[in-house]
Amino acid sequence: MKITQTLPQSQWRHFVDHHPHGNIFHTPEMFQVFAQSKGYTPSVWAALDEEGEVVSLFTPVEVTLMPGLARYLTTRSIAYGGILYQPTPVGEEGVALLLQTYTRCADKTFLFTELRNLSDVTDIQPLLLQCGFAYEEHLNYLVDLHRPPEAILQGMGRRTRKQIRRGLKQGQVIIEEAHSLEQVAIGYRLLQKSYANAHVPLPDISLFEATFSILFPKNRVKFLLARIGEEYVASSVELLYKDTIYGWYGGVDRSYSRYLPNELLLWHIFQWGAEHGFKTYDFGGAGSPHKPYGVRDFKAKFGGKLVCYGRNTCIHAPIRLALSKIGYRLLVRFL
Repeated sequence: MKITQTLPQSQWRHFVDHHPHGNIFHTPEMFQVFAQSKGYTPSVWAALDEEGEVVSLFTPVEVTLMPGLARYLTTRSIAYGGILYQPTPVGEEGVALLLQTYTRCADKTFLFTELRNLSDVTDIQPLLLQCGFAYEEHLNYLVDLHRPPEAILQGMGRRTRKQIRRGLKQGQVIIEEAHSLEQVAIGYRLLQKSYANAHVPLPDISLFEATFSILFPKNRVKFLLARIGEEYVASSVELLYKDTIYGWYGGVDRSYSRYLPNELLLWHIFQWGAEHGFKTYDFGGAGSPHKPYGVRDFKAKFGGKLVCYGRNTCIHAPIRLALSKIGYRLLVRFL
């Protein structure tokens, strides 16, 4: 068996496209998006069998919040789509060799590497632990879109259902799709407001510009805007792959919250997805079950299935990570 960091795109794409758990974050296109974004450096790692066929793959992305010396306290590696492998003994052997090689050779500036599991990897949890990747519970909501829109609406909480119906009847919130980088910038400004209010760092606009330039022509992304009159009040970025819509980023001007633009944006994408053959809306995470999380409360009211695929983390620099956590708590005070 062989480990490689270079893979022909055709072979890479074929493995992800034909794997039942292949997701958009495994694709060459998403690799290209991160490669063109400030603060992100993607890589691809694959295990090949004796015939040269891919048996396991993951695409960790180096994420740096600050340049210079501060990068040693802010740089981590995140595999947004988790690890992909053939569900066979050879595939599991590939996972072990892949992660062992990665942890031995990975850039030592990383604080940690995190696998964000988007599907159930219970079968290989003992293997991941042996490779140094400890498991932590992390929730998510998945909404079934493979049914009539009215059934999706009926599956929501009673209050949310009434609010959406009232908002649709009033017709004050207009949903539009961005078709230009100028409109992407409008959506980004709304993201900035939300992330500033939450005291959470927001990626550079280059991430969204690259997403638009690479994925929009391939119908792999929707940039949605909600406006009231001439004022844009909410935005979302939805990734599209196979039969799944991935809720990626969302922002809102809180002064317009009474008009429920976020709820109406979500209803719009649910309805559109159901009418265009999508089967699942992936909310993109709902936090740890052991900590209060307002975002989880918001997502819960849309009637999705609560799952816990979790995350697996390998800590490379425990002392620097401890210092980083202290620094981060100080940083968010000023965001």
